[in-house]
Amino acid sequence: MRLAGRVALVTGAGRGIGRGIALGYAREGADVVLVSRTASELEHAAADVRATGVRALTLTADVRDEAAVEAAVAAALDHFGQIDVLVNSAGIPMVAATTELSLERWHDAIGINLTGTFLCCRAVGRAMLARGRGSIINIGSLHSFQGIPQRAAYAASKGGVLQFTRALAVEWAPHGVRVNMIAPGWIRTPLQDALVAAGKLDRAPIIARTPARRVGEIADLVGPAVFLASDESAFIVGEMMVVDGGWGIYGYI
Repeated sequence: MRLAGRVALVTGAGRGIGRGIALGYAREGADVVLVSRTASELEHAAADVRATGVRALTLTADVRDEAAVEAAVAAALDHFGQIDVLVNSAGIPMVAATTELSLERWHDAIGINLTGTFLCCRAVGRAMLARGRGSIINIGSLHSFQGIPQRAAYAASKGGVLQFTRALAVEWAPHGVRVNMIAPGWIRTPLQDALVAAGKLDRAPIIARTPARRVGEIADLVGPAVFLASDESAFIVGEMMVVDGGWGIYGYI
C-alpha cells in the first residue's frame, strides 16, 4: 500500500495505459480521479477502482480545452482536497505519410499529446506547488527520441513531452514537485490493436527486434508508474524511464 492516503489524477483513464495505471494506483491504496472524454468508459474503470476499496471520482474533459481542464482539476480538489499524483496518459496515435498529413490531424496530435499535458500540469501544478509536494508522470513514447517513418506529428508531440518534462522538472523540483516521464515501447493497447487490424502496424518485426521477444503489456507499465508516484523515487527528477523490453538498444537489424 505504497500510495495509501494519496490522491492520483489520471487522464486517459477510460482505457489502455491510463486505465491500467489508475487500477494499479488503486491497488496501492490511492484514491483516484479518472479523467477522459468518454463517460461510459470512465464509469466501467471507476467500478474496477472502487472494487479495490478506495474512492474514485470520474470527470469528463477534453485535455485540449483549457476551461475543461481547469474545471476538472477544481472539481477534483473540491472533492478530495488534494492531488498528490498526476499522470498525463491521454493521447492519440498518428500514422500517416507526411505529405498526406493534414493540418487538422497535426493539430489533433499536438493538441492532445502535448498541449493537453501542459494544461494538466499547469492546473494541477498550482495546487502541488502550494502544498510543496507532488509527483507528475508524463507518458511519452519511443517516438520521443527515436525516428520512425510516418510518425511526424506523433513524434513531434511526444518529443515535446520529453523536453517539456525536463524543463518543468528543473523549474518545480526546488519547490517539492517532481516531474518525470515514462516512455513505453511497443505496448499492446486497444489503440495498437486497431493499428494492427487496419494493416498499419506489423508486430512480427517489432517482436523480432525486441530482446524480450514480445510486445509489452499494460501491466508492464504499472510498476514503474507506482514507483515514480511513491516516496521510493524521491530523488528522481526529470528522468525518462524507458519500458520497451530492450527494443531501443537492440544492435542488430
